[in-house]
Amino acid sequence: MSETQPVISIRDLVKTYIVGEIEVRALRGVSLDVAPGEFVAITGPSGSGKSTLMHILGCLDRPTSGKYFLDGKDVSQMSKDQLAEVRNEKIGFVFQGFNLLSRTSALDNVELPLLYNRKKSRASERHKLAMESLSAVGLGKRHDHHPNQLSGGQQQRVAIARALITRPSILLADEPTGNLDTKTSIEVMGIFQKLNIERGITVLLITHEMDIAEYGTRIIRCRDGHIVSDEAVGRRRVAEDELRALPVEEPEPVA
Repeated sequence: MSETQPVISIRDLVKTYIVGEIEVRALRGVSLDVAPGEFVAITGPSGSGKSTLMHILGCLDRPTSGKYFLDGKDVSQMSKDQLAEVRNEKIGFVFQGFNLLSRTSALDNVELPLLYNRKKSRASERHKLAMESLSAVGLGKRHDHHPNQLSGGQQQRVAIARALITRPSILLADEPTGNLDTKTSIEVMGIFQKLNIERGITVLLITHEMDIAEYGTRIIRCRDGHIVSDEAVGRRRVAEDELRALPVEEPEPVA
């Protein structure tokens, strides 16, 4: 892929759902390019199409019509198995609800994507990669903790570590701060900024909070299945001293 080629390019995407006898057009001819290393925030009210767009960009769904090129390859008409392979190799996901297995340690939660990877790895290699991912988000010393032994912010860090273990070039985050308080939200956004700036990972973030969207370098607003604005913005940076310090090991939660 050349340096100038978008990592994501969509053209005239339409997504239509049939709900009973009603046709719902979630996307109405959306076109968009995302360059490698961008940090894009996608905002809009409920029903604007932003979640549908994210599902298609994450290869979790296919458009009704239109084209989607990921790293120059047309993925819009791939089979479910082909889409699953693309997801596992190129994309990491972070969700609002963390989606951690409650009876499983942080280490085992982070390892999980490698168990479904077609490139089979030994247990020792999986453990090593999981520890590296946990250390990258400041939780190396919490590897044996279960989700109920971790704070909400720590659980989201585990989810980010899980997204990183396959070394994706793209991170898709769906309302990743929706269940977090303000301070913890800033810490989590600091981690996303750190990954974007230091590793060059392309980040696409869905949020309804403009304060969170402003941590990106570009804000896209959706309404009624259309992109109504798309602008580059001055990144609202976590303070440099805070950014350098993130992530830090947190104190043990009080039992």
